[in-house]
Amino acid sequence: MNRPLRLATAALAASAALLLSSCGSEDKPKDDDKIAGAEQGDEQKPKAPSEPEQRADRPKIELPSDLTYEFAWAKTGDKTKDAVLADTEQYVKAVDLAIAEQDPLHKAYRFYSEGTAAAGSQKFVKEYVDYKDRITGEKRYFNARVDLSGTKKAGLVYCEDQRKAHNKNIKTGKTAAAGAPSKDDFVLYSSRLRLNDKGVWVTETTTSDRGNDTCQP
Repeated sequence: MNRPLRLATAALAASAALLLSSCGSEDKPKDDDKIAGAEQGDEQKPKAPSEPEQRADRPKIELPSDLTYEFAWAKTGDKTKDAVLADTEQYVKAVDLAIAEQDPLHKAYRFYSEGTAAAGSQKFVKEYVDYKDRITGEKRYFNARVDLSGTKKAGLVYCEDQRKAHNKNIKTGKTAAAGAPSKDDFVLYSSRLRLNDKGVWVTETTTSDRGNDTCQP
């Protein structure tokens, strides 16, 4: 059976259901192993966001050359807000790296997420692994807004344009044909992040609203 052409939300358990919306229940994969650390609490005391790049041993993210990104948001001028945006970019790429390498428990996205966001990413990647697919094309992100709560908590809202991103079968090398243009090509995301003890802004939760009017061109 062919997969739906709509790409789902990277980092949401709900996105996996969207990805398989045209499939019967018998085609859905079984639950995977739990992610280590997915139930972490807030008992750790994060460091101040003074030198996250120097403190964190960040995973190397090398994606297929046919997958590109446009993060169309300028730096805010606020060091903390810019760090939130930068680490979110890495999280997005890390999830796609896990898909490209067909690893639902890839260490890269687990470095940038925890809790329900990490568990959702695991399910999302698992869907692609089951179908032996990955993502190709271009993904565009825009209209980002960061709201800080002190120095260690943040909320982030942003949009994704999926019009130029498609599924590509790893075995055959064939790319799924683009569907008819739709408002559902655009997704609004709302995330909650916290600064961990490594100086990394990790995503704890993410929700999405496909077709939201805020993200329409």
